[in-house]
Amino acid sequence: MDSTNPTSEVVYDIPGLFKVYKDGRVERYRNHDFAAPSDNPTTGVRSKDVVIVPEDNVIVRLYLPKITQNDGKFPLLVYFHGGGFAIESAFSTYYDSYLHSLAAETNVLAVSVEYRLAPEHKIPACYDDSSAVMKWVSQHANGELGTEPWLKSHADFSRVFLSGDSAGANIAHNMMMRASADEDKLGVGERLKLVGMALIHPYFGKNKPDPIWSYCCPDPKSDDPRYNPAAQPNLLSKLVCSKILICTGGNDFIRDRGWAYYEVLKKCGWKGQVEIKESEGEGHVFHLVNPTCEKAKELMKWLADFFQQST
Repeated sequence: MDSTNPTSEVVYDIPGLFKVYKDGRVERYRNHDFAAPSDNPTTGVRSKDVVIVPEDNVIVRLYLPKITQNDGKFPLLVYFHGGGFAIESAFSTYYDSYLHSLAAETNVLAVSVEYRLAPEHKIPACYDDSSAVMKWVSQHANGELGTEPWLKSHADFSRVFLSGDSAGANIAHNMMMRASADEDKLGVGERLKLVGMALIHPYFGKNKPDPIWSYCCPDPKSDDPRYNPAAQPNLLSKLVCSKILICTGGNDFIRDRGWAYYEVLKKCGWKGQVEIKESEGEGHVFHLVNPTCEKAKELMKWLADFFQQST
């Protein structure tokens, strides 16, 4: 980098995510390795990609568990990857491996969402892309518009869950809020039932906007319910799902955000059941970094119990 070139000046830097130069260039601290869709001979899980909004490069990767003679239809899980709204991908080796395991071990048909990233595409791009996916999913439940055979043949639309980690958990929450505020807008109706959410190490705000939200959102405010749900508990009370599982890490730097969300849910008048489980001594998204450790296996069991027992 030529330090004498004024365009090489860094004007915004979020360690671990990205830095922005004076000329508008964005440099990410970590780029992901791409994993192609595949069939796993060990678990029997199959995966494939489907383009939802070509002009915005909104794509989903589907994960279909092994089908046996005893299987009916599978609970449907819509999953949103994390990465501070700015890094990672549904197609990274991290998330592809995790979703393969998630589908196999929890026995759900998973829809993993590839959405546009900040800062090139500021909020609400990630929410709008995710809404497009929710509408696409609902088309398969509420009529003949849906054409994806895996969903038409194998998804149980009376058992639909949303989940994500970190910023992905924030997106999952906001998709549930959009459905709760206007069920028709997302195509949620009698044939598609949003049963619950599993929020893993969720990214929410508190007090004043942090550096991520301040740069990724054009009009950052501390009381924006997309960022800080606790600021408007009356909205939380209208959540349409009946169960929520919050998973935190004992050493996670945003552990308090998950606990704050849990506390406000208990007090806001929402009629559902909320449970919080903590992986003692573990940091942020440890289960992606070390998926074979005992605490990661325990977290996977919590999710399996939640998806199956909630139905």
